Amino acid sequence: MVSNFIGIFTSAASRVGRVALTLACVGASALAWAGSDDGDGKMLSLGDSVVFGYITQDGPAYANPSNFLGYPELVGNSLGLAASNPSCPGETTASFLSFSGADNGCRTFRSLAPLHESYASTQLDYALSYLGANRRTRLVTLSLGANDGFLLIAGCAGNPACIQAGLPAALGAVYTNLNTILSNLRATGFKGVLLVVNYYSQDYSDPAQTGLTIALNNTLAAAAAAHGAIVADAFTAFQNASAAAGGKTCYAGLLNANPQNQQACDVHPSLSGQRLLAKTVKAAYLAAR
Repeated sequence: MVSNFIGIFTSAASRVGRVALTLACVGASALAWAGSDDGDGKMLSLGDSVVFGYITQDGPAYANPSNFLGYPELVGNSLGLAASNPSCPGETTASFLSFSGADNGCRTFRSLAPLHESYASTQLDYALSYLGANRRTRLVTLSLGANDGFLLIAGCAGNPACIQAGLPAALGAVYTNLNTILSNLRATGFKGVLLVVNYYSQDYSDPAQTGLTIALNNTLAAAAAAHGAIVADAFTAFQNASAAAGGKTCYAGLLNANPQNQQACDVHPSLSGQRLLAKTVKAAYLAAR
């Protein structure tokens, strides 16, 4: 569902500031599945495979989404909030908004396996319907943008020069899409805490890869700031936790083992990684209340 960030120059981090600076609707049928009890004691977590709790190549386990534990369930349990988690592995900022938007495997996943929540619409429509029906929802979290980067890398076949050349436009699209998403969430009248959860680097000792992550995170922060959202800083939390392992997130036990190479990791958080994300999200929520 999700590929690896590779081969980007650290100059990307400085470019995103310039990109960020220069840079609505719910289907009636959605009300049937969003549920309603006035939203007291609820939270909504939106996003991609990190939010889902995705594990690469987990075979028959995909038949039951309860096999996959993401940070929303951990946060909800800790705070006493019922967590709705409509996240989709491979979701991009574009596919979140529209079925015609390019995705990184979300639509394929949905055709083969169930999500944590059952819905036929886009994830945005689910979110808007949920918030419309649950007006006292206390917390909304959003983790999106990584898959947009993976699509850029795939389109460039991993060529660093191509990726660098396409990065400003890709980040500009992320900012524009997030602006639409966040403005729509705010338009529901949501008055709780809105958190944008940023991304960790898979290897903090790799300046190229970490530079790309910083560039993406700066774009997320710019969009969040435009809508009064708070950033839950997973980047720094993972950086601190992996320091004793030389900055290697994998060796710190924060990522899942790669099915093809048990001495390496894929991009998805392990249970320890999900717990660290949950701790980071909970702290940001409590600070913002």
